[in-house]
Amino acid sequence: MGSTGSAARESARPATTGRRGAVVAALMLSMALAALDATIVSTAVPQIVGDLGGFSVFSWLFSGYLLAVTVTLPVYGKLSDTFGRKPVLVAGSVVFLLGSALCALAWNMGALIAFRVVQGLGGGALQGTVQTLAADLYPLKDRPKIQAKLSTVWAVSAVAGPGLGGVLAAYADWRWIFLINLPIGAVALWLIVRHLHEPEREATTHARVDWAGALAVFACGGVLLTALVQGGVAWPWLSAPSLGLFGAGLALAGVVVLVERRAAEPIIPGWVWRRRTIAAVNLALGALGLLMVAPSVFLPTYAQSVLGLAPVAAGFVLAVWTLSWPVSAALSQHVYRRIGFRNTAMLGIGTAALILFAFPFLPYPGQAWQPTLLMLLLGAALGLFQLPLIVGVQSTVGWAERGTTTASVLFCRQTGQTIGAAVFGAVANGVLAARLGGAGDLDSVTRALDAGTAPETTRRAIADAVHAVYLGAAGAAALAFLVLLFLAPRKFPVLKD
Repeated sequence: MGSTGSAARESARPATTGRRGAVVAALMLSMALAALDATIVSTAVPQIVGDLGGFSVFSWLFSGYLLAVTVTLPVYGKLSDTFGRKPVLVAGSVVFLLGSALCALAWNMGALIAFRVVQGLGGGALQGTVQTLAADLYPLKDRPKIQAKLSTVWAVSAVAGPGLGGVLAAYADWRWIFLINLPIGAVALWLIVRHLHEPEREATTHARVDWAGALAVFACGGVLLTALVQGGVAWPWLSAPSLGLFGAGLALAGVVVLVERRAAEPIIPGWVWRRRTIAAVNLALGALGLLMVAPSVFLPTYAQSVLGLAPVAAGFVLAVWTLSWPVSAALSQHVYRRIGFRNTAMLGIGTAALILFAFPFLPYPGQAWQPTLLMLLLGAALGLFQLPLIVGVQSTVGWAERGTTTASVLFCRQTGQTIGAAVFGAVANGVLAARLGGAGDLDSVTRALDAGTAPETTRRAIADAVHAVYLGAAGAAALAFLVLLFLAPRKFPVLKD
């Protein structure tokens, strides 16, 4: 392997036991639920708004869920290290299913948004604990297999979500979007309760929960992410609400630091950022979240507005990276066993930077196969980047630190996506304003194109805006490369299984 074997041993407890196949099936079902709920609502928005009203605030159906997932990740990570994975996953699944049932019963848009937040509170447990359990279940040499399975489930579910939501809204009722979670989640919950058996913890008086830190992290993350999500959308970036939220978020960040320094068992322990390997992976995957916004948010608009594709065909242009990503991830073990985790990830993200940089040089208007080919190559590059980092960083810590480590990595990736959506949205709108003399933003311009009222210059302006976003994404990839080059150790300090 390209990583050094440390003399230190895995601490706290032996591997999780039980019927591993049944537990893996439960993890895959749980991952599918978490991935579906991030996207399945999108195509049903017209039916939901038509039934409940609240068009002016419907974006919070997505933002509320994602904010709750993101800010709870560190809390669940620490709780799983303190009390075990099973109770956290069971509790999170129950909360998620309760939120799903309440969403199906919502009587107005405000209630539906509140219940989506409840769903997100459970979704944070699903995402973080599933990834942590995957590392618990398998030794290092076998972890790429389970991670590749989870990557496949996530990719397929994320792509299938909008289509499934549209079908349920059109041929049944939008409430089935949430009701469908109940039988799937119930099966996953039963499998976990029945077949996941963790060794009993030794009696200890030191298992304290840093509830003050958890509340501070939740408040700080919620305020800052709200400022990023709504800035430039609900209010201008330099307006009083935006500046007020950022100011409050920075003040709360100071409170988090103060509380966590005094806590006996902090939710976000300092070692997460003091250890070179974990800090480097956190920053690199934060950059991954940032760059993923370019294709996932802006490519469908480019495919429809510039290439003139129908929505289904535009969705396929984006979906192809979900075909190559899991395959590349599964094969990455053959690379990192020869050249190491860091060098494999650098190879992947360096290739991704070149692919993203090539996008603005596609001919205008071009053919659909051209961005499709780039997305296929991008998925392969990112599979080679992400999985070695996750497997590698999980292998540098023992059981008692793995939940916190995994949660910090996922938290940074989610935060990167939120920042990317805000930054690249501002970049795209800025380019459009420059090209069109300050007229409109990306959403209004694409609606005019759909209505057939926009001239050819508008299509070129959209192409320029998306090209600028892709150049920014290439810069994020280059930043991740530099982080790994200068901050990450050449060989990860892997613990012996």
